[in-house]
Amino acid sequence: MPKTRNPKAALSRGPRLPRSSLGGVELLLIQPVEHLGKQGDVVRVRRGYATNYLLPQGLATFANEHHKRMVAKHRAQLEAIEKARIAELKAQADQLGRLSVSIEANANDEGHLYGSVGPAEIVNALKRSNVSIAQDQVRLKGPLKELGLYTINIHLGHEVEADLKVWVVPMVAPEEAAGDKPAEKK
Repeated sequence: MPKTRNPKAALSRGPRLPRSSLGGVELLLIQPVEHLGKQGDVVRVRRGYATNYLLPQGLATFANEHHKRMVAKHRAQLEAIEKARIAELKAQADQLGRLSVSIEANANDEGHLYGSVGPAEIVNALKRSNVSIAQDQVRLKGPLKELGLYTINIHLGHEVEADLKVWVVPMVAPEEAAGDKPAEKK
């Protein structure tokens, strides 16, 4: 007796994705995706990348004729929005280029830190200066393990980058900051 397919199992997998002629799935990008394309591009990706990341995150939609016509119709608006976004990112890059932040860290007498300074500490220092960036935008070549001045690359997106000056300074004890000297014992 031949087996019959379970209709409920077919529904639980979700809708069938349209395949392109060269394999993969054709999608239209709603938002720019790094290393894939910019808004309005029709891209060909693997089925798993489409179903597990691009579609659920709202970064892409199916590339049907209706969506392609809509993008062609609004291409000028999309380019104007893109230029405005890049100008905004360049302004933020200029602001970061003029900014300098200090991070206090525990260090020994030779200037070596007991721990290290990473992206999280840099983001927190920028938040104190009312600048908001994500940790993945901070591009370090490695953790900062010594006191001193560092120039850190900040990737803002759309190939816009900024250089931020970061001072790693020794932590000051509360009594030293107040100018009080501890009383000597006799």
